[in-house]
Amino acid sequence: MAGPLYQRRSSSSGHAKQGLTRRKFLVRSASTVALAGVGGLARPYLSRAADRPQIACGVQSGDLSGNSAVVWARADRPARMQVECSTVESFRTIIPAASADALPDRDFTSKLLLEGLPPGQDIFYRVRFVDFGEGGVAGETQVGHFRTAPAEKKSISFVWSGDTAGQGWGIDPARGGMRIYRTMLQNRPDFFIHSGDHIYADCPVQPELKLPNGQTWRNIVIEEKSVVAHSLAQFRGNYKYNLLDDNLRAFNAQVPMLAQWDDHEVTNDWAPIGTADETGYAEDGTSRLVARAARAFHEFMPIRELPAQAGRIYRKVSYGPLLDVFLIDMRSYRDSIWNKGEDRSDCFILGSAQLAWLKRELAASDATWKVIAADMPIGLISEDAIALGNGPPERRECEIADLLSFMKQAGVRNTVWLTADMHYTAAHHYDPNRAVFQEFEPFWEFVSGPLHAGTWGPAELDSTFGPAVMFQKGCSAEQGENLAPCFGLQFFGRVDIDGQSEVMTVTLKDVDNSALWSVDIEPRPDARPGRMLAHHI
Repeated sequence: MAGPLYQRRSSSSGHAKQGLTRRKFLVRSASTVALAGVGGLARPYLSRAADRPQIACGVQSGDLSGNSAVVWARADRPARMQVECSTVESFRTIIPAASADALPDRDFTSKLLLEGLPPGQDIFYRVRFVDFGEGGVAGETQVGHFRTAPAEKKSISFVWSGDTAGQGWGIDPARGGMRIYRTMLQNRPDFFIHSGDHIYADCPVQPELKLPNGQTWRNIVIEEKSVVAHSLAQFRGNYKYNLLDDNLRAFNAQVPMLAQWDDHEVTNDWAPIGTADETGYAEDGTSRLVARAARAFHEFMPIRELPAQAGRIYRKVSYGPLLDVFLIDMRSYRDSIWNKGEDRSDCFILGSAQLAWLKRELAASDATWKVIAADMPIGLISEDAIALGNGPPERRECEIADLLSFMKQAGVRNTVWLTADMHYTAAHHYDPNRAVFQEFEPFWEFVSGPLHAGTWGPAELDSTFGPAVMFQKGCSAEQGENLAPCFGLQFFGRVDIDGQSEVMTVTLKDVDNSALWSVDIEPRPDARPGRMLAHHI
C-alpha cells in the first residue's frame, strides 16, 4: 500500500491573487494549487506529470527570525528545489530566491535558510522541484506562508502542543484525519511550537482498532508504519505517514514550526546510555538506533542546521522585542533511562553544556517574555522525567533547582514554561511559599496535548518546587486510559502577547477550538542591573 499512498497530491495554500487578505489566504481551498504561481516559477511545461518531479509531502517552514526562515520540502525523485519569496500574494515582486538539492541520501528532502527578509512581514513563498536532466523539466508549484518576527513591539500569537499519531491512533479519513491541525490553523498563529513526539516510532499503526463504544477506528496503513521502527527507512516512513494527512499538510504550509523532540521519535523513554536495538552500539559507544532516529528527525524538520554542532536541537528563537523562545532538549544529554530515587549526585537531564547555555542566554535576553519550551514537565511525577515525589531536590531535580535559583539571583524575570508529553492539558503555578526548595521566584508551567494520540488522566504533582493545579483536563477513570482522538480530548495551548500592555494571555483549548481556561499574566519589571530603564524606553 505504501506506493500509491505516497503519490497522493499534497494540499497547498492555493493560487496567489493580488488584493486577497491574509485571512482569505489562510482558508483558501487546496484545490487551487495548480494555479499557485505567477510568472517564471509557475510556467507549465509540455510534459506529462509523471515525467516531472513532484512535491511529495507538502511544504513547511520553521525557525524564523526577523530576517530569515527555513523552508522545507520533499521531492519524489532526485531534483533541485527552487524557492521564491514575496511580500505580496501575487508574487509581483520577488525577494530572496534560492535553490538546494534533494538527493537520495536524505530521502529526497531539502531545506533552505532564506535570509535578507524584511521584519514583521507576511512572506509568501513558492516551491517547485526541477529535474537534474537536460532541459531542467519542472514539476508543480506549491505556495506557503510565514510571518517574520517584528522589529518593534507588536502583538504576537502562537500555539503549542505535542504528541502526534501515538498509541496506534493513526489517520482515519472517515473521522476527519488529524482534525486538531485544522483547528489550530483557524487560530491563525504566527508560529507553532511542537513540544516533541512528532512521531511514535515504537507504536505501529494497524488497519483497525476497536473503540469503547463498539465502533471501529480504521487507519490508513503503510508498510513502514506497520512495525516498530528500527531501520532508517522505517523512521523516515513515520514522518511520511503523518504527512499523508490533509490537515497537517495544510497547517505546515501556512504556519511555521519550532520543532523539539522527546522519546517517541526514537523509542519509549530512551536515553543516550542504555538504548539499543538488535544492531547495538557503534564503535564510539553511541546507539545506532538513536543515530538513525536523529537523522530522520533532522531530515524531516524545518530546523536550522548548526554546522559547528551538528545535530543540536536546543536553541533560542527570538521573535521580536517581546519574546524569546528557548527550545531545550531533555533527551539527548540525560544521565540514564530511569530517574529512580537512588543516592546519586551525578544525575542530570539537561547536561552541563546545555544548562550553561540556557543560563547564559536567559541572562542576556532583552525580551520582555522568556518562554522555556520543554519537552517534559517539571513537577509531574515520572521516573522518566524530573519529579520523584515530595521532598528536597534529588537527582535530576537538582539541575532544575540550580537553574531556578540562578534565575532568581541573576534577576531573570517573566519566564513561562510550555510543554506537552502527558497527554492531557493543565496549568500549574509554582510558588516558593508552597515549596520544599524555595530559592526561586514564582512562575507558570502550562501542559497541553495530545495533538492526535491517546488521552490519559491527570498525573500526581511533586511538592519540591511548590506547584499548584490551577486547571487540568484529561480522560476520566470511567473513560479509561488511551482514549481515542475521536472522543474530543485532544488539546493545544494558545499564547497571546499584547503589543501595548505586554500582558501574556495563555488559553488552553481543545480540538473543537473551545477555550477551556485562560489566564492573563502581567510582566514584572526587569530586575537586572542597568536594564530597568532600558526596558521601559
